[in-house]
Amino acid sequence: MRLLRNKIRLNKTVIALLTAVLALGTFMPVQAKDKGPKMTKQERVCLRNGNKLYEKKRYAEAEVEYRKALQANPASEKAQFNLATALMRQGSVTAQQDDEKNPMKQAEGLLTNLAKGAQDKQLRGKASYDLGNIAYGRQQYDQAIEFYKHALRCNPDDEHARQNLRLAQLKKQEQDKNKDKNQDNKDQNKDQNKDQNQDKDKDQNKDQNKDQNKDQNQDKQDQNKQNQNQNQQNKKDQQRQQQQQGGMSQQNAEQVLKAMQDRERATQQRINAQQAQQQRHERQRTNRKW
Repeated sequence: MRLLRNKIRLNKTVIALLTAVLALGTFMPVQAKDKGPKMTKQERVCLRNGNKLYEKKRYAEAEVEYRKALQANPASEKAQFNLATALMRQGSVTAQQDDEKNPMKQAEGLLTNLAKGAQDKQLRGKASYDLGNIAYGRQQYDQAIEFYKHALRCNPDDEHARQNLRLAQLKKQEQDKNKDKNQDNKDQNKDQNKDQNQDKDKDQNKDQNKDQNKDQNQDKQDQNKQNQNQNQQNKKDQQRQQQQQGGMSQQNAEQVLKAMQDRERATQQRINAQQAQQQRHERQRTNRKW
């Protein structure tokens, strides 16, 4: 774990150092005295004036001088390259690539043509190097790597291109790791959402089954109650029918028999009471003194 942390710390240090080098070696114009095709006097004067203005960061004025040099010699590769550097200083790598108003758009067109077809091999390498820096600023590390490699093929001694190539490769590795990590997080979130949806579906099915069972039990109770009421009604109807037909159920017969027995018992008690009273009168008359 300690070795891994040290490696990460070292990579961050290397990236910081190389970033500083990248900033120092960006968008520099070529000098009029540099080797190359023979120039006209007017072209040479305009290039020198443009470079002086460029060093003072007066990029718009430098652009005017470089365009004058191109008017003096439209085929001037140095004037094209220096014009591209002045335009890049006025443009933005973060702007939309299809924005025609962005000076960076015109600069990329000039550099692309030079990187492909400039007669001066050194100038082809410089154009590729600047294109690599533009791609790097847009975090297009794949393109930046290819441009830096092309710059080194044109000029193997270009240390800036070599260092920037290494930096772009490190940033590409970091970008790929972050991309893989984001993909893993995306897949993990997708699995979690899938599990949550499955659990939710299970809970919903459970609630639905519970409600369904509850409804079935209630329906069963209602049916039993309905059957019970129907049986009672059928029993009453049967008794009523028997009575209408002159018949008598066993329960009714027992009730009638009991009522008759009660009436007979009451009659017997009344007769017994009358006889007892008559006997008392007879005894009283016999015992009376005459």
